[in-house]
Amino acid sequence: MDETQQFPPRNPALEGASTLFQSGPGMLIPRSFSGVVAESAAYRTGAWIGIPLMGSSPVIDVVGPDACAFLQSICVNDFTNLKYTGLRHAFICDEQGRISTDGVVIRLEENRYRTYWLNPPIEYLASKSDLDFTLEDQSFNEYFIQIQGETSLQILEEALGADLHDIKFAKHRIQEVDGMQVQVIRLGMTGNLAYEIHGPMQDFVTIYDRVWMAGQKYGAQKLGLLTYNLFNHTEAGFPNINLHYPMPWFEGDPGLAQWCAENPMKALFNVMRSLTGSMGDDLDGRFMTPYDTGMGFLVKFNHDFIGREALEKAAKGPHRTPVTLEWDAEDVGKVFAAYVAGGDEPVDFIGSITDADIETFSASGVWTYRADRVLDADGNDAGVSSGRIITTNYNRMISLGFIREDLAAEGNEVTVVWGTPGTKQFNIKARIAQFPYNQDLIRNENKDVEEIPHPAFA
Repeated sequence: MDETQQFPPRNPALEGASTLFQSGPGMLIPRSFSGVVAESAAYRTGAWIGIPLMGSSPVIDVVGPDACAFLQSICVNDFTNLKYTGLRHAFICDEQGRISTDGVVIRLEENRYRTYWLNPPIEYLASKSDLDFTLEDQSFNEYFIQIQGETSLQILEEALGADLHDIKFAKHRIQEVDGMQVQVIRLGMTGNLAYEIHGPMQDFVTIYDRVWMAGQKYGAQKLGLLTYNLFNHTEAGFPNINLHYPMPWFEGDPGLAQWCAENPMKALFNVMRSLTGSMGDDLDGRFMTPYDTGMGFLVKFNHDFIGREALEKAAKGPHRTPVTLEWDAEDVGKVFAAYVAGGDEPVDFIGSITDADIETFSASGVWTYRADRVLDADGNDAGVSSGRIITTNYNRMISLGFIREDLAAEGNEVTVVWGTPGTKQFNIKARIAQFPYNQDLIRNENKDVEEIPHPAFA
């Protein structure tokens, strides 16, 4: 497929954007539309519609008689009973049990599994395997639209002209729309009701137009990449690769390190990375296992996979656990005051709405990973804080903390050390808050969509 077919001259998802972000060859992604306040609030009463992962999301099909066996050999998950309507939140770990990448796997056909965000480890591991399968890169052949929020089901049903109430959480199916096949997945990163739709890139403009037209009727906002990175992972309690922690592509398997060095565009977020925050150059403290991120329940020890022995030990503990950290406003104010006080000692800026530095990455290709030390009441290291945001929905500064389990009870107080080594450091009080932070909304997995009227044409 040539570039004109992949990305038509008119891209309706860009219309109205104030700034754009270069996502891939010939692929522009909206960075912002109406601003963080309006965009981040949309999912709570209406919905947001976005394409932040289209083009940037590695989409790789595993095809062949041994497709399932290969996935079993590299992932902590069990795929043997995966149905055509199901999916897996898949993790690939290294031999130390550290997350090398995670993403979604769905089964499309008997011997065809589509994977999202499992590259580059999946390509490298495929090159070492003698099983009978092939990989097919679908990254720029498939559109990827996310519709997330309280009115997302009504939007999709009107846009696609179909009753979609039957799709359960973490399930998917094909819906035919005027001769086009649209794959509808009930999944999202806002925490509440949310969907994704996928299909051939040549259908993108037609389908997006229909979705946006319906969305305007149900209070939808277009979403930019800045707000997506801000609120969909920290506020909703989804620890995420690239945002909350780096991956050990250069610190574990030498073969993977060489493969990434030879394929820098596919290993973009870790080839050129900047480590900021009081964790400094401590990479071991920044890497995570599935247990550290609260996803240990996905690890199945009924098969052999990379890192099994290390994860069996991790399962027995101790390990870290994810929490929300609510930062003390007065302590935050002291850091900001020091920044503008005119002293000679440098101070890390704390006034940005997020630590996910999209602008710097777009200009330089260097992705910034900020992580700060968390201390217990005795001043001992207790874990790490990352994904700091100022949430305009709650008017708070929060982050995710990955801390010792004995400290994780809601209401406990810890200390976040602010300041990259070489800058002035500050102790900021932080309270263990509810996890996820937006618990005032019904989670997608708990939402009874029968409370939403079926479409009139059903």
